[in-house]
Amino acid sequence: MRNASLDAVDHVNRVVLPIGTDYPPGHVLDWHEHRRAQFLYGATGVMVVDTGAGTWTVPPERAVLIPAATQHRVRMLGVSTRSLYIEPDAVPWWPATCTVVDVPPLLRELLVSAVDFEADYSLSGREGCIATLLLHEIAERTPLPFHVAMPPSTDLAELCREYLAAPDLGITNAVWADRTARSERAFTRRFRAETGDSPAAWRARARLLAAVPLLRTASVTEAAGCLGYASPAAFTTAFTRAFGLPPSRFTAGGQGSTAGGQGSTAGGQGSTAGGQGGTAGGQGSCPSRAGRA
Repeated sequence: MRNASLDAVDHVNRVVLPIGTDYPPGHVLDWHEHRRAQFLYGATGVMVVDTGAGTWTVPPERAVLIPAATQHRVRMLGVSTRSLYIEPDAVPWWPATCTVVDVPPLLRELLVSAVDFEADYSLSGREGCIATLLLHEIAERTPLPFHVAMPPSTDLAELCREYLAAPDLGITNAVWADRTARSERAFTRRFRAETGDSPAAWRARARLLAAVPLLRTASVTEAAGCLGYASPAAFTTAFTRAFGLPPSRFTAGGQGSTAGGQGSTAGGQGSTAGGQGGTAGGQGSCPSRAGRA
């Protein structure tokens, strides 16, 4: 089904309902939830998924697993989606929080085929086999670390949301501590207790996430300059260390590869992602030019 409303077909007795939708740049699907679990794949563009627990940045040719009955908002930056809406009982292994995953060629082609199904597709023929195979392929996916932890406390979350919207090298632990009327030591201890990271490590990771939307339209050199890195090489090293892939894979000329990410040392599923506020990097404009790394 293409450009169909889930509400119109949710009653259909199928474990998997595939729907393909094209969105204009900057489109926002405001807060909503689904009875079913959702596999949301972005064939093009970048998606930013917010929930009450966090924010996930989804690069092109990747997908995000959204648990059933999870309030979420999706911001689309030039995205064509291929979604699967899945009965929760059929996927007891589904993650409890949103999770970004790779989409290898086989899974991609299955998704492309599935969105042309009718809602009441045949379970006994080719279409039923594809639906079953889709679930097997999704179960084998490896989580990718395109997120940062968001503290549950309102005051800390506000600081983090502001930074995600506009990463600024002028922000220090002392600046944040002053905003919360705490000593730097007390602030750092509290921040680490709520996120698992030091404030400095958190900001460094958030700044790298800001590069993903930028790289849709910017070169590696331009993104490095926007985000305050001293050189493209320094930016490339930091990005690759965090995400397991060089930033060149996410530029317009480098998109299309779904390889990698599994070897990243940057968090896996250990972090919940950013809060309900702004996303890193907007729609490709430079989020900050403050300072140099």
